[in-house]
Amino acid sequence: MKLDNKNIVLKTENLSIGYQSKKAQNIVASKIQLSIEKGKLVTVLGKNGIGKSTLLRTISKVQKPLIGTVFINQKNINEISNKELSTALSLVLTERLPESQITVFELVALGRQPYTNWIDTLSEKDLNKINWAIEQTEINHLKEKFFYELSDGQLQRVLIARALAQDTDLIILDEPTAHLDLHHTIKIFSLLKKLVNETSKTIILSSHEVNLSIQFADEIILFTDEKIHTGSPLKLVEIGAFDYLFPKEIVSFNRNLKQFIINKK
Repeated sequence: MKLDNKNIVLKTENLSIGYQSKKAQNIVASKIQLSIEKGKLVTVLGKNGIGKSTLLRTISKVQKPLIGTVFINQKNINEISNKELSTALSLVLTERLPESQITVFELVALGRQPYTNWIDTLSEKDLNKINWAIEQTEINHLKEKFFYELSDGQLQRVLIARALAQDTDLIILDEPTAHLDLHHTIKIFSLLKKLVNETSKTIILSSHEVNLSIQFADEIILFTDEKIHTGSPLKLVEIGAFDYLFPKEIVSFNRNLKQFIINKK
């Protein structure tokens, strides 16, 4: 992933992630070297508890790195104010939204908060960005609905629209398909791929959908017990990075099919 720095939206140097207590550090992963280009769909894969969400929280400044540095658009994230960061990076988490009477349009409009004035008046530019985001995610028919009336799949599109309205170079999503069936999971992956192709934004998401990630992603960050692999899906298939991701008595990776298959007894 060594590229011209002008095309790099996210970079890490000697990054160690985890949790700090009064007595000790709990290191989840260390020596993470990432260099992610603009206009890419990147998935973060690995088994439960291995560090996917911790990585996303660290690179989005939700939690501090134990060691090392994160750069967004060539700027040290520790030297970027939260307001400036909100115009460079948007974050979609898996937490449920608090109950309120907010409509879909109003929820998407919250993406413009980094740009609005102190009384939150929406300018013509703000409205154009909001409507553009709604059109891109194909949720125009949901605009007047309250967000609690939506299905999980519809709500995920609305949250992606809010991130688009924020108009950042980098969008980070933590398990955006966690509560979706296969049909809606594929639709979300297809939507994210379309957005990357049409907007040149970089989208990074954590997921358990290995097979879909191999089909849709431009780059994969793969957490295994031994190390973190980074590269294109084809590269990771060729070096056997997926071969030992899960116990072989349950599933095995077929390099020819480029997917996991269930092992029949």
